[in-house]
Amino acid sequence: MASKTVKIPNINCGHCTSTIEREVGELEGITSVKADKENKEVTIEWNEITWTKIADLLNEIGYPAKS
Repeated sequence: MASKTVKIPNINCGHCTSTIEREVGELEGITSVKADKENKEVTIEWNEITWTKIADLLNEIGYPAKS
């Protein structure tokens, strides 16, 4: 299993965190998604999917990750 925590500067509210958790969580291979609006971070755990596919989805839904 792989895990990554990334900054997402445009997380501003609970709706933002809910959207990220729901959309990313629907990807096949995602085991955990936890978004934190105070720190503007998301921690994602996965297997059987690439980080590129996860990052592409974050960009698509308007929450690009910053390394």
